[in-house]
Amino acid sequence: MDGLSSNSVTASIQHPIPQPGAVLAELRRHWGPQQALWIFGYASLIWRPEFHASEQRSALVHGWHRALRMRSRINRGTPERPGLVFALLPGGACRGEVYRLPAAQAEAELERLWLREMPTGVYTPRWLPCRTSQGLVPALAFTLSRRSDAYLGRLPDAQMLDILRHARGRYGTTLEYLAQTAHALRERGIVDREIERLMALAARAGLVQTTPAAARTAARSASVSTSISTPGSSSSSGKAG
Repeated sequence: MDGLSSNSVTASIQHPIPQPGAVLAELRRHWGPQQALWIFGYASLIWRPEFHASEQRSALVHGWHRALRMRSRINRGTPERPGLVFALLPGGACRGEVYRLPAAQAEAELERLWLREMPTGVYTPRWLPCRTSQGLVPALAFTLSRRSDAYLGRLPDAQMLDILRHARGRYGTTLEYLAQTAHALRERGIVDREIERLMALAARAGLVQTTPAAARTAARSASVSTSISTPGSSSSSGKAG
C-alpha cells in the first residue's frame, strides 16, 4: 500500500492536542516526509485544492459523513454572524476525492495545506482508509469532534436559511460555499441527499436558481436507495468511488 503501513491506516492524531504545531509534529511522526502523502477531500478541497497532486481518485470512506455543521467565524462568516462550513462527522459514509502528493513535494504542500485548514486547530486530522477503484489508500482527512465548540447540531430550516442569506466571511458567503460544493459533487456523479435538500431549500427561498441538471440530481437524491446514512447526517452515494 502506498504511504503508511497497513498497521497505521486507521491511526488518528489523538485529540486533544493543544496547538496545531503539535498536531503537525504528530502527523509527521506517523507519516514520514520521505513517503508520498494522500489527502481526502470532501468539500472545498474538491473544488479548490490549492496543491499539486500527481494522482487523483474517487474514494469512499466508511464511518464518517459530510455535514454542514461547523461554525465559521472567519472564512464564511464573522464572529457577529457566523457562517457554516462542511466537516467530517462520525457515522455513515462519505464519497469524495483522494489526492496523491509525491514525496518530493509533499512536505511543502502539507505546510500550505496546514495553514489553510488548521490555523486554529479546530479540526482533528485522522488517517482514514479510503476505498478507491484501485485499492485502499490511507489518506489524511480533517474531521470534527461533536465535543468541539465549532460543532453545531442540526439546525431548523429557518435558521439555516438565515445563515445562507446573511453569513459572509473573507472567502465569501456560506451560500456560495454550499453551492460550489453541490456543483462539484454533481460533476463527479456523487449524490449527497442532505446537500441536495439544502440546495432545494435555498431555491424555494429564492436564494439560488435551480438548473435542469440540478433538478434531476435532486430528484435522484430523493430516490437513491444505496446511500449510507445516519440519523440527521448528510449521506453520500452515487457513481464515484
